[in-house]
Amino acid sequence: MSYKIFMLIALPAIAIGWIAYAIWIRKVEAEEKKQPKPGSVKTKSELSDWAKQMAQFKKPTYKRPDEDDEDK
Repeated sequence: MSYKIFMLIALPAIAIGWIAYAIWIRKVEAEEKKQPKPGSVKTKSELSDWAKQMAQFKKPTYKRPDEDDEDK
């Protein structure tokens, strides 16, 4: 008899806990979506520094092996 009473109390309590947890997780995820991603927001000075670096960038050149080296 005590097992039935325990189950009548425990099962609804567990169900209520899971429902409360699901509601809380949805609320947290909604708040996270509203927050800007770290690193995605840059200041004007950071953007201008990046633009200067891109303007100064030079494509690397590679030395091609001589045809004589391929025979060895």
